[in-house]
Amino acid sequence: MAKLLITGGTGSFGTAVLEKFCNDQRFDGIVVFSRDEKKQFDLMQTFKSPRVKFIVGDTRFYESIREAMDDVGVIFHAAALKQVPTGEFFPLELVKTNILGTENVFRAAREAGVKKVILLSTDKAVYPINVMGMTKALAEKLMTAYSMRDNSSTVFCAVRYGNVMASRGSVIPLFVDQIKRRKELTITDPKMTRFMLSMDDAVDLVELALRRAVQGDIFIRKAPAATIETIATVTKDIFKAKNKIKIVGTRKGEKIHEALANSTELANSEDMGDFFRVRTRPDWNYDKYFSEGSKQAPVEDYTSDKAVQLSDKELKKIFLKLPYIKSELK
Repeated sequence: MAKLLITGGTGSFGTAVLEKFCNDQRFDGIVVFSRDEKKQFDLMQTFKSPRVKFIVGDTRFYESIREAMDDVGVIFHAAALKQVPTGEFFPLELVKTNILGTENVFRAAREAGVKKVILLSTDKAVYPINVMGMTKALAEKLMTAYSMRDNSSTVFCAVRYGNVMASRGSVIPLFVDQIKRRKELTITDPKMTRFMLSMDDAVDLVELALRRAVQGDIFIRKAPAATIETIATVTKDIFKAKNKIKIVGTRKGEKIHEALANSTELANSEDMGDFFRVRTRPDWNYDKYFSEGSKQAPVEDYTSDKAVQLSDKELKKIFLKLPYIKSELK
């Protein structure tokens, strides 16, 4: 057995992974790697276990992440800068973390003999229009490139999902905060749609990739969607709020609808019921890149406006199960 390493392990995803895998006997222990010592301290108070080791470091520095990989067998690579506005103002910072940091993780993993690396990606990497999506798309391309190296015993794969409900920086905590401060709920476009995924669903997707992914796979969780207007209305209903809703317009770098997979990917995917397995690892036939094409049956993109749309009642039922909503209602 070997250890599980979580980069960016003090975020919402890392906390959920610790809850699920802390006592998992498939691993000798868990290493939480992040650059935020305050969040690490807070997490230490929750997970006081000899099986959990905390390392302060930064994926931007190769030596930092390489030294954290002793006896590591599996890596969940969650470290990333994810805020869309941040990327629009400071694009190079996202390049350093989301692309160059990912390269450091992959190179160190291969050299350390790690068995499997799972990159966490986002729907914003599909047809990206903002820096965050562009850098995550390139991180996925790095994953594919590493999966093509024949002399590597490390499996490189990825998972891709949409908004995780009530995660840090997402719209639900924003609405709850505005309700509690008796402010207007600010929404962009009422008809804007977003995929809705619970943190448990996100962790289960990584678990699936851990068990079944082979070189170059991207696992995508099918998810229902809802309009921003529905999300705001349901949040108000749950908190019995009278706050008005203010439409502020679509912000720079935002899409009206997100895509979890494009038509080309779906033409090369396996439908696994609740999931898609997209195979990105190509062969070494260079003609396919320069002089040959292939005929494919027409396939539609998998977008949030075409996904199953949740009604107010359905979304309310889901919201009331979220730990974040339960804690805020106390």
